[in-house]
Amino acid sequence: MPMPLDGIRVIDWTIWQQGPVASAMLGDLGAEVIKIERPGVGDDTRGFAPPYLKDGAGADSAESAYFAGVNRNKRSLTIDLGAAEGQDLIRRLLADCDILVENFKVGGLAKFGLAYDDLKAANPGLIYCSITGFGQDGPYAPRAGYDYLAQGMGGMMSLTGEPEGDPIKIGVGIADVMCGMYASSAILAAVHHRSKTGLGQAIDLALLDTQIAWLINEGLNYLTSGDLPKRQGNEHPNIVPYKTLPCSDGHFILAVGNDRQFQRFCDLAGTPELASDPRFETNSQRVRNREALYALLPEVTAKKTVAEWLDGLEALGVPAGPVYTLDQVFDDPQVRHRAMKLEMPAPGIKDGKVDLIANPIKFSDTEVEYRVPPPTLGEHTDEVLGALLDLGPDRMAALRERGVI
Repeated sequence: MPMPLDGIRVIDWTIWQQGPVASAMLGDLGAEVIKIERPGVGDDTRGFAPPYLKDGAGADSAESAYFAGVNRNKRSLTIDLGAAEGQDLIRRLLADCDILVENFKVGGLAKFGLAYDDLKAANPGLIYCSITGFGQDGPYAPRAGYDYLAQGMGGMMSLTGEPEGDPIKIGVGIADVMCGMYASSAILAAVHHRSKTGLGQAIDLALLDTQIAWLINEGLNYLTSGDLPKRQGNEHPNIVPYKTLPCSDGHFILAVGNDRQFQRFCDLAGTPELASDPRFETNSQRVRNREALYALLPEVTAKKTVAEWLDGLEALGVPAGPVYTLDQVFDDPQVRHRAMKLEMPAPGIKDGKVDLIANPIKFSDTEVEYRVPPPTLGEHTDEVLGALLDLGPDRMAALRERGVI
């Protein structure tokens, strides 16, 4: 069965996570993705370790888990951008590709004659996606940008953490990941536009912009009221009770979504008077009186076990859940059923396979495909240059001797 992006060729000229997330998504959907890396060095994240993947002998390989997580379905090609011959090879590759994803600093490729305006005449259909910390224009455009900075400058850290604690970043590089997701969406829109017009275009994405875009409800709460949201730990600014609560043997998440669910929770808890208390009868009243309600609930919830709460609330249709560690996540029957842990054949890796996290998209008529494991540095250089640029072994040997590839 053909994949949605069969026939689309992507040059991934990115490091870290924002760009690699975007190109990995395109690769999962069937695009051919060629990752350009520096000879002998590669993507910086190859060294973001430990942990490393284990080689066939069980020792650390040169591939970090960090790199492997966002670089499947790609072939690695090494080219030295600083060499004129390297620039020529890249220009020839881009003349016959559909999409370029790059995250150089602003102007970083223009000085080599590889900006969008330099390339579009030779390839009018080229979709050129640039990802930077702050965008292609504005007073901060020249600055380098990182996930941590975006979370801080974009307001997310002001919303995360305990009310009286320090600002806290989210536990994964979520600004990077979400920027990559916005990038993949923008690229697919540009592909559709090209199908109607025949023309590509440049796409300008910034970590800071995308971080601000997904402030969502808290951003609108501020813009509507003018009041600065406060850190609320595990609480929700607009829904109560929506919190992690203690049990006799641990903690569980209670996520009451409406007044009917609150009534059913109170019945199971043996505290029906809470549901009829004027302070707590409606969600709006509970939000206004959250401190009073949350002062009462721990004593109530501590009387049952996690299993008793989860089983009892599930039977009543009240949202509740456990707080898992990662071993419990991947052992959960629903997670196993949905095949969110992926095992790919990987020659040279211990046991001949690598464990990855699967793509969550489920199609009715096509399937996400996992064709290429995370590549070793330059693994496909000869294959790509031979097939796409018709370079023979002697020519590639000479380029390699000069450090161009």
